[in-house]
Amino acid sequence: MARIDVDLSREAKARLKWFDYYESHGKNARLTCRHFGISAQTFYRWKRRYDPKNLRTLEGRSSRPKQCRVPEYKSDLVMAVQRLREKYPRWGKDKLVVLLRQEGYETSASTVGRILSRLKKRGALVEPIWRAVSKRKHRRLVREYGTRKPRDYIIEGPGDLVQVDTLDVRPEIGRVFKQFTARDMVSRWDVLGVSSCATAKAAAGFLDEILERMPFPVRAIQVDGGSEFYAEFEQACKERGIRLFVLPPRSPKLNGCVERANRTHTEEFYDVYPMIYTVAGIRFAQSKWEEIYNTVRPHQALGYLTPLQYLEQRKILGKEDVSLRY
Repeated sequence: MARIDVDLSREAKARLKWFDYYESHGKNARLTCRHFGISAQTFYRWKRRYDPKNLRTLEGRSSRPKQCRVPEYKSDLVMAVQRLREKYPRWGKDKLVVLLRQEGYETSASTVGRILSRLKKRGALVEPIWRAVSKRKHRRLVREYGTRKPRDYIIEGPGDLVQVDTLDVRPEIGRVFKQFTARDMVSRWDVLGVSSCATAKAAAGFLDEILERMPFPVRAIQVDGGSEFYAEFEQACKERGIRLFVLPPRSPKLNGCVERANRTHTEEFYDVYPMIYTVAGIRFAQSKWEEIYNTVRPHQALGYLTPLQYLEQRKILGKEDVSLRY
């Protein structure tokens, strides 16, 4: 088809290919949509617009309304909002509108909000540089190895992601022990540890227990922002080539598997089994409970299989492999 040389955008040229293909394949719209991976609704919308004598009909149209709302507030109100916001940079529209009314401006919080939005879009509002002063803010800035879990990180098999968390064990007032819990997200295999306090050194030691007692290689570990998962723990992950993913602040739901494990260990172990409440006494009782948990207790999430049975079904290990770990 002879065409007048017209400068078209990349998107318009792509649409032109649709209709060339459509014409050369018997005007089969369904075949055209399938070939280019577009919906029938999109194809027919552009077909109604398309004029073969005017290729510019394939260009996109502006979606801007023909009539836009004209601001009814005056420039002096805008200047007052800007002045107060720059004086009190962390105050929002609800607080600023109170100050404005005290200065004699009759306005609403929604109007102040729109003014602030327009000022930000124009780049006219000078926002202060945030300074990390609190301990929490400083702590978020010192990560050397841990990162957020990428969206495209795929969890398919055992060891792809092990969630780690701590649990307070309080047998009596004034006595606190820290349980370290590691749960594999796929097989629900758990490894437990205990310490008198949750330090980075203790967490690094627990990492060795995870690698020793998880019956499969561990690719990645996910933790919250607790101080015990910095320093020695982070360095230990790096040295062992294990990826370390750190949760955003105040988001325990993203570590839901291990949070649920802590509840189970509290209800089915600490609330039931007698033990001597020392680090050595808890560790002794833990070792027996861990074996029961992984090899005897049915798990609803696994279709009432034990983690061991699940791994055996997937032919990841046999019983003799597990017997060496307990």
